[in-house]
Amino acid sequence: MATTTEMAPNRPARRSVANGTRRARPRRDEGLEEQVARLQNDLKTIAATIAGLADDKATEATGAAKHQVRNLVRSGQQAVDAVQDEFGEMEKQIKDTIRSKPLTAVAGAIAIGFCLALLTR
Repeated sequence: MATTTEMAPNRPARRSVANGTRRARPRRDEGLEEQVARLQNDLKTIAATIAGLADDKATEATGAAKHQVRNLVRSGQQAVDAVQDEFGEMEKQIKDTIRSKPLTAVAGAIAIGFCLALLTR
């Protein structure tokens, strides 16, 4: 009958220590430790890169938001100015109408006051 080494001649035979346990492979363990250390460094580098990208995107988003706020404030101010101009024109027209027809203006004011008094009762 064939022995184990004869069946697998390319494979080195495993040796046992006196207590029956296998001998550790220092070369393989050292390589594994180096690979783990390299992976840890790579993960740290990737995490730092992602953090940098996130900071860049946050800064970019903040800048875009500030720009939009400035545009909205500017357009809001323009709308307020336009409304104030309209009310100024209406006020001028009302004053001109009151000056040209004072009795009609007094009668209109009395009618409006009477309607408001009826509504608030």
